[in-house]
Amino acid sequence: MDPRFKAIDQDTVIPAPAGPAGFNANVTAPWNQIFKIVFFPDRIYHAQYLNATRSPRYQYNVMEVRGRADFTVLKTEVYLDSKFLCNALRIEYRAGRLAEQVRERGRLLRNEVMAWVELTHKNPALGENLKRYVKMFYDRYVNAYQVEIWETLEPPETESHSFKVLDQMGLHKPITAIPGFRSALKDIHGITGVDVSFRETDLDRPFNYRINNTGWDNDYARSHQEPKQPSPNSPDNTVLDQNYRVDFQRGWVKDVNEVPPVFYQNAMMEPSSADYFRGPLPNPGVFDGTKNVMGMRWIIQRELGGTIVYFHQVELPPGAVEGTHQHIGSEELYYFIEGEGIAYIGDGDDPHVDATYPLVNPMPDIYGLGPKPCRQIPVKPGITLFTKSGGIHGVRNPSGNPGPLKFVAFGYHSS
Repeated sequence: MDPRFKAIDQDTVIPAPAGPAGFNANVTAPWNQIFKIVFFPDRIYHAQYLNATRSPRYQYNVMEVRGRADFTVLKTEVYLDSKFLCNALRIEYRAGRLAEQVRERGRLLRNEVMAWVELTHKNPALGENLKRYVKMFYDRYVNAYQVEIWETLEPPETESHSFKVLDQMGLHKPITAIPGFRSALKDIHGITGVDVSFRETDLDRPFNYRINNTGWDNDYARSHQEPKQPSPNSPDNTVLDQNYRVDFQRGWVKDVNEVPPVFYQNAMMEPSSADYFRGPLPNPGVFDGTKNVMGMRWIIQRELGGTIVYFHQVELPPGAVEGTHQHIGSEELYYFIEGEGIAYIGDGDDPHVDATYPLVNPMPDIYGLGPKPCRQIPVKPGITLFTKSGGIHGVRNPSGNPGPLKFVAFGYHSS
């Protein structure tokens, strides 16, 4: 009998090998519960429903997991009948942003979406072949759109795929293969990053009429900052990405003093503000508080996961002001590390501040919103300013101070 028929007929459970004996015992100790949550959430993917696991003949070894906001990328090995078959990338997308955009266009998001996928690999010889549209399918088991890009769909010569999985395999299927990705997937550890954006399909199902104004989710058309020009507010320093990015590098060590600053003049303030400088142009590359020029050293940006957007160090020379502004749908944390100055916080944002510190008179202009009541508090090293969605904050280094005011900040989407 053809052994492939035997493999189909048996379709039995192959026990998974036991893990390290001491691991679960260690992380279930009460004093380690918080560290289990922080350090080991990726272990869930070893037991999660994945496409081929509808048949027990397939197992996945999830090696790495990366995510940004609404989507996740898994690097995994696929095993058939306990033997290594191929490497694969799995992409999952929960589509909150895209569903919102589609509703704004008077439609509902259907069971399929398109993903534009770009891989980067440590081997530059792989060239430009690592870019491709791929279709994703809604999967109720994980409550997300998903697709698995396998290195190959061909089984070994003496094997065959399970009939329970075959209907998922092929072009524009939940398990697919992209010839141009094959070499990169063969050396899956060499894949250093994945850039991806999502959009509606071209046809509205089940009516099959063409969609001409497709909704897109490209990370809010997100940009990042690079110190390409020393002139404050240079447009060359804003790089438009229009893709989500996950990076598979596992760690970074950076010296903030070696990160060149990006300079801003009249940051986050309207010309109507009393602090807005209208005089001669500043000298490029100079922290100049007399002309309201401040700097930001963008330490980590696109490398961050989840909903975090940036982690940077801000420097205000004497006389400079970071305009008071409101956060909606985002949060930001400031931690002051050098110098002394003044911070502004919206009236009503912190009850302790309201009971302790005076209202600012006259009311400061809030970027894009006009005058709003705020409280004024002194800041120095060790002070933390945490602003939730809806909150207002800003910072000033008074002109009479002897040195710069520095703080580190990280911001993230909260919705």
